[in-house]
Parts: sequence; C-alpha cells; structure tokens
Amino acid sequence: MSFDGITVHALTRELNEALKGGRIVKIAQPHPEELIITVKNNGSKYLLLMNANASLPLIYLTETNEVSPLKAPGFLMLLRKYIGSGIIEEVSQPGLERVVCLHIRHLDEMGDEAYKNLYIEIMGKYSNIIFTDDEGKILDSIKRVGANTSSVREVLPGRDYFIPAQADKYNPFDITEVMFKEDILRRPHETAKAISSGVVGFSFVTSNELCLEAGVDPGASVASLSADDKENLYTAFTRLLDTIENKPSEPVIYSDPVTKKPLEFSAWPLLAYKDSLCQELSSVSEMLYLFYSSKNTFSNMKQRSADLRKNVKNLLERESKKLNLQKKQLKSTEKMDKYRIYGELLHTYGYSVPEGAKSVEVTNYYTNEPLTIPLDPELTAMECAANYFKRYDKLKRTKEAVTVQIEETKKNIEQLDSVLTSLDLSEDEGDLSEIKKELAAAGFIHKSSHSKKEKDIKAKPLHFVTDDGFDIFVGKNNYQNEFVTFKKADPDDWWFHAKKVPGSHVIVKSGGRELPDHVFEIAAQIAAYYSKGRDNDKTEVDYVQRKELRKTNGGAPGFVIYHTNYSMTVHPQVSGVTKCAS
Repeated sequence: MSFDGITVHALTRELNEALKGGRIVKIAQPHPEELIITVKNNGSKYLLLMNANASLPLIYLTETNEVSPLKAPGFLMLLRKYIGSGIIEEVSQPGLERVVCLHIRHLDEMGDEAYKNLYIEIMGKYSNIIFTDDEGKILDSIKRVGANTSSVREVLPGRDYFIPAQADKYNPFDITEVMFKEDILRRPHETAKAISSGVVGFSFVTSNELCLEAGVDPGASVASLSADDKENLYTAFTRLLDTIENKPSEPVIYSDPVTKKPLEFSAWPLLAYKDSLCQELSSVSEMLYLFYSSKNTFSNMKQRSADLRKNVKNLLERESKKLNLQKKQLKSTEKMDKYRIYGELLHTYGYSVPEGAKSVEVTNYYTNEPLTIPLDPELTAMECAANYFKRYDKLKRTKEAVTVQIEETKKNIEQLDSVLTSLDLSEDEGDLSEIKKELAAAGFIHKSSHSKKEKDIKAKPLHFVTDDGFDIFVGKNNYQNEFVTFKKADPDDWWFHAKKVPGSHVIVKSGGRELPDHVFEIAAQIAAYYSKGRDNDKTEVDYVQRKELRKTNGGAPGFVIYHTNYSMTVHPQVSGVTKCAS
C-alpha cells in the first residue's frame, strides 16, 4: 500500500507516453487540494488527476471529470493564465523521488515561447502541487508553506524550488556495489528496514520484496548476513533497477481471497503476496484508481459500522456488569435452606425453649449433629420459627427470580457477542441493516426511523462452490444464519459451526450425494474462518446434518441446539472453493 518511488517511476513512464506532445485544453480545481488537467494528444483526450491531500495524495489518469466551483481559486487562475493552452514537452521524475514533473511549453504575453514546470509531490503530509518557471523559481503552489510551518523548506512565490534531501538516503541509480554492501548493509537494522532507510524511493514493501528475491530473511539483522547474502541482495537490487528502467510495468492489485479487501498494489508482481488474490491491470493509473476506490469502500464500511460497534460493546459491558450483580444476589440466597431448617427444628423442639432465651441447641435430624439456633429473646420460639420461614420464602423467591434473570442476561450476552462477530463479517450496507434490525427486535436499540427504502435493504449470505461442485452457504449475521439453516438447507444437508464461540452457520448442500472427506474439511475451515476463532491457529468445529438441529425456545434468530454431532479441529482458512456473486 505504498505509493513509493518505484510506483511513481512506472507511473511517470506511463504518463510520458500518453501526454508527451499533448496540448492542455482545460484545467479544473474541483477541490481545494486537487487539480484535473485535460490534455488532447494523438486524437485522444486524457484527464490527469493530481491530489495533494495529506491523507491520500494521488496522481493518475482518470476517466471521471468533476465540476469546478463557480469562483476559481487564485492558484487555478495562475495556471490557466500561463499554461491554459500549453504543450507538455515531457513528464519526468527526479531520481527515484516521489515527485512527478510536467515540463510545459507555452507562449508568453509577447507571443514568445516560454517554459514552466508543474511539480506534483506525493509525500504524505508534505504533499503539494508546485508551479515554477524554467529557472526553478516558485510562482505559486496549491499549498503555501511558510517558515513557521516548515524549517526545512519554504514553498512560497519567489523562493527557489528544491526537493528536500532525505537524510542518509542515496539515489539508487548512484549506488555502487561497495556503497550497497559497506553502507546500506551495515546499518543497525533488520535487513529490509536497512534497505528502505538507505535508498531513495524504496518503501518497506519494496525492500521486503528485494530480500525475498535474494532468498534472505527480511527480518534478519544486517549483522547476521553472510557474504553470499550480501552478494545475492546486491544482485537482486541491480536486477530490480534494470526492471524498473527497461521493462514494461505489470500492474497488479492483491486482495484477500475471501473478503476481497485490497491488501497491496504494485507496478510489478510481488512474491510476498503470492497466496493472495491477484488482479492484473492494464495500466498503473487503473491500478491506483481501483485500489484506492476499493480501499475507500472498505474504509467507509468500517466507519459506518464504528458507531454501531461502540454501541454493542457498551451494551455488552452493561449486561456483563448486570450478570455480576445477579450472581452476587444468587450467592446471597445460599443461606435460605439454613433458615428453613431453623424453622422446622424450632417447630419440633420449640416447646422446650425457655422464655427469653437467646439461642437453643438442638439435634439436627437431617444430619444427627448438634445445631445452635439463634433466637430473638423478645419473641417466642414459634414466632422466631415464623420469621425464619419468612426469610426462607423471601430468599427462595429471590433465587427463582434471579435464576431466570441470569439466564436472560446470559442469552443477551451471547447474542451481543455474536453481533460483534457479525459486524466483523459485514461487507455492505445490507449486512449492517440486518444487524440493526436484530438489535431493535431484541430491544437493545430503538427501532430505526429511516425511510422504507433503507429498511428494505437486503443482504445475501456468502456462496462458495467447491472444485467438485458442492455449494456452500455462509451466514454473515444471525438473520442470515437463520435463513441458511432453516430455509436454504434440506434435512440431509450438513451444518458446520465453530464450537462454543460466535460464528457463521455454514451449510453444505449435499444434493443427495455423499460428501467426500475433503469437503467436510473445507466446510469446517470456512466455519472456523467466519467465527470469533478465525485468528487462532486451530479451531474446533462441530458438524451435523441439518435434521438434527432445533431452534431454541424463545431464542434469538440463528441460535440452535443439537445433541448428537461430530467435531474436527482445523486451521481457519478459505481454500478449495470459488466465491460466487450470490
């Protein structure tokens, strides 16, 4: 997920091929830190998006245009004045810096040719778009930076443009074998970190990949490297430089094979993600657009579920405190049988108790042992017996009521715990809608006052197919669990669930066939993966035919009971299946 110098290098080459010689026909600034430059070249129209936002700096070719505000900002007016119809002479990258430069030829006020540079810096919080003349004087920038903001570099009109030097980092194209082995590989770091901290444009992802290419453990200390290790690393280093200089890019996006969550992108394939889902793209721009679009989708999903997650955690904490109090109440009732026995024995031996006695010693006929019973000297033995029976009755009622309350609270905790797991498995708005509906039905939250359209959002269980054609359905929340188990499954289909932890109901449709052993294992692994035990190395999974399941009386949706089952211990994963669209 690193927009490093190597990615910028591949992008620069792509932009140069598309834009070199093209005429700028439009410049827009749809957002305060974003420009879109429209270029016509070789009969085609290109939209170059550049964004200097600190949290998501980007530059790529896009097909989506945006409307600019009615009042053009000063920086936009300046660009339109000088380069509004300029020709892009070249797109370059200084060294392997995270900087793209548009070299632009235009006509000045006198009709003479002049040259300007537009620098796009992809540097996290220091990202910027800077406009300079041909001598490197800053004309303006999309973000002005004064001395009070940065002690390293002022970005203001009239200042000289330069790229801040990165301490102890070298341009990779200037690094000799001796420098690589004697400087880079002598830093007191793990090998991958030593390379990323010493080479301009090399992110940790790139450095990690370099180590894997060389057959060296990225986490090994530099001090532990042998001469052969260093030689292999340098060979891999030179090979990588040759690749980025001379070979066409092979843009890829790596995603989780199950959730489809984007994990990483690269201008060339990565060994570190060989087990991930790989999507090959036609251009670096397409790679960047798709990756960050998908990333935003998952981020937005996480944000939308954050408030709900916090609410559920608060409810869970409240129910846990309630359970502790109820258990204390239940413990206080442990004395009730003692009071019953006191009453019974006083009824038996009370006739012999002298008036005003503070206690009496009798034989407990339940144990044949002596027992001392405390008495109120102001009351008769029979009145004391009656008081003990009252205490007993009160504690008995308390025990009965609290026992019921404890069971209800335990069910609430179990349901809320399952909801937290469901939130982890949510993939879209429909999943969240179903979870809210469940919480409202259980009385945990108020019923939503949203529109009918929002209320009608439906989500579907996950659907996988094994290589030999067995359909597997996975519920992502309790409503979906209820559906796949009691609506989707036939009596002879097989049901899987992680043992004693919240998780998905997994159904394997047998279709009248006998399930091969490997299908049982695949389904169990999926059930373990879609459960609270997914991060464990091993998780126990119960499995049984659907006809053996029963709904719990008055229980929440998706909660079942079974008495006869099989179990197996598996590693949580999703493999040997293809995910279907529905």
